[in-house]
Amino acid sequence: MKLFTQITKTALFAASLTIALSFTGMSVAAAPMDLDSLLKTIEDGKSVQSAQNKQREQEFASRQNEQVQMLKDTQAKRNQMLSESERLETQFEENEVRLANLTDTLSKRMGSLKELFGVLQQVAGDSSNKFATSVVSAQIPGRSVFMDDLAQKMGSTSKLASIEDIEKVWYELQREMTEQGKVSRFNTTVIVEGGNKAEQEVLRVGAFNLISGGKYLEYNPGTNTLSELTRQPVSRYTATAEDLQSAKNGVIQFALDPTGGSILGLLVQAPDTAEQVHQGGAVGYVILGVGLLALLIAIERFVSLLLVGGKIRRQLKDSVARDDNPLGRVMKVKDDYPNVAYDTLELKLSEAILREMPKITRNLTLIKIISVVAPLLGLLGTVTGMINTFQAITLFGTGDPKLMAGGISQALVTTVLGLVVAIPTVFIYTLLNTRSKRLLLILQEQSAGIIAQRSEKGA
Repeated sequence: MKLFTQITKTALFAASLTIALSFTGMSVAAAPMDLDSLLKTIEDGKSVQSAQNKQREQEFASRQNEQVQMLKDTQAKRNQMLSESERLETQFEENEVRLANLTDTLSKRMGSLKELFGVLQQVAGDSSNKFATSVVSAQIPGRSVFMDDLAQKMGSTSKLASIEDIEKVWYELQREMTEQGKVSRFNTTVIVEGGNKAEQEVLRVGAFNLISGGKYLEYNPGTNTLSELTRQPVSRYTATAEDLQSAKNGVIQFALDPTGGSILGLLVQAPDTAEQVHQGGAVGYVILGVGLLALLIAIERFVSLLLVGGKIRRQLKDSVARDDNPLGRVMKVKDDYPNVAYDTLELKLSEAILREMPKITRNLTLIKIISVVAPLLGLLGTVTGMINTFQAITLFGTGDPKLMAGGISQALVTTVLGLVVAIPTVFIYTLLNTRSKRLLLILQEQSAGIIAQRSEKGA
């Protein structure tokens, strides 16, 4: 039993050894058939493994020598770099001391020139911004580039300006002052209405305005382009631009913007009459409609009273009564009742005058009503506008005045429209009422004359 156990253990050991030998690259021709063969195989495997181990030890020893040599080389290189670093640090410290001494010497030798270059740098920076926005640059571009480069060079690198740079700065400043007093013409591309580009003659008035084709132009420094203003000022200003561009010599009146376009930009943003009327809203339209109605009635009444007055004047010169005028119809009453008493005739004449009165005074009361209602409508618009203003304040506060501008504009515009309609309407009503009363007075005078004449005959 013990022998069987020993044989089994030996067989398992041999199997495991066979598997190990297969992983190490050893090949076994065939499995051993007895214990002697197995023992011999084990001894051969041990000798082979021992040889491999010795080879590995030799390779490790040789590589260890290489690692030692590499370590020595790295340490030598490190020592060399440390020496170089110490040398560079010493040189850097010496250079700092030398630079400080040279800077101090430069400051002493420059003296007032240092202040001069500081002023030159400031002037170059300021001139760069001025030239970039000046309308002269539309005719002479690129001037701000030199000024900007010079200011940056003197500021960032502390490099001194040369004599040529100083002379060019002086030249550009002198040219800017000279061009401000000139009115010159030049051809360039202009962006006209609709976004199209056209080659046009441009007239530059100093450093203030640019005009072309009788229209004011706007200079865009960012793109160095000229474009017509979207909205031109009123005709009394554009007329001066047309006169100046068409003139060859002499003194011409011109609407000049001394701010270089700022005032002109604000001027064209101001609403015109039509836009102000639109700000009045629905109440403003009602006021204008009522005013138009009053104007039409006034024209009709004026023409009618003028014609009636002419006919009455012609009737005064004629003793024969005609039916085409109020006076003739009143005088015809005398012919229709030749034999009645004067008191009866007086009543008949009064009746005839009362019959003619509505035709003469027709629609005058409506004009008077409109003259009273128009200011009330303006007051209604004022109240409505203030309500809108307070609603905007409630929702958005008072931080942005533009939010309240709509309500305030409506309040003021409707008040103005109401007064504009009411004041002329009052004068028109007074004029027409006076004219109609004058005609009625003529009828009454003639009627009184007829009664007196009949009374004398009756006596």
